[in-house]
Amino acid sequence: MSCIGNIIWMLFGGIASFLSWTIAGIACCITIIGIPIGKQCFKIALFSLAPFGKEIINRGNSVSFLANVIWVLLIGWELCLIHLCSAILLTLTIIGIPFAAQSFKLAMISFAPFGVEIV
Repeated sequence: MSCIGNIIWMLFGGIASFLSWTIAGIACCITIIGIPIGKQCFKIALFSLAPFGKEIINRGNSVSFLANVIWVLLIGWELCLIHLCSAILLTLTIIGIPFAAQSFKLAMISFAPFGVEIV
């Protein structure tokens, strides 16, 4: 089931999500200080291509909290807003509800990506 869900997800939102995370990663990698943030964006971009069958584990600490605060102020709120709008649109149909759940999962990651492990 997760394979079919991932294929449908790629067609109806996964590629756009992947592109938004990749653009954010490229923008962060422009400076040397932003390279760790860009690497995290690229990890999440790969997750956004196939989110079905994967879980998120929060292993945050004080360093990841500080990085998340900087992240939210710079880029995180835009990505979170994109995923929330996508999730709201997907909940308008019954078929889109599982995809909305994945979009909410991505919104949660986009608000606080540091200290999160994708399993």
